[in-house]
Amino acid sequence: MRTLTANDAKRNFGELLLSAQREPVKISKNSKDAVVVMSIQDYDELEAMKAAYLKQCFESANQDIAQGKLVDGEDFLNAL
Repeated sequence: MRTLTANDAKRNFGELLLSAQREPVKISKNSKDAVVVMSIQDYDELEAMKAAYLKQCFESANQDIAQGKLVDGEDFLNAL
């Protein structure tokens, strides 16, 4: 993953946009990682994976409840 400083990203914003279409780009500020810029396609795929994981967790919990295997709510949320 390519890393740019915040100043470089600001000066070369067009280049940042083009680079982020190919792969995520990490932006650092004051020598600390601040954000990652990624294509909308990568973002949509990441959000779809997160949603699918949450759906699987809820389905698993529902199956456990149906089988009498009760799940503590706090433990379930901590596992997420």
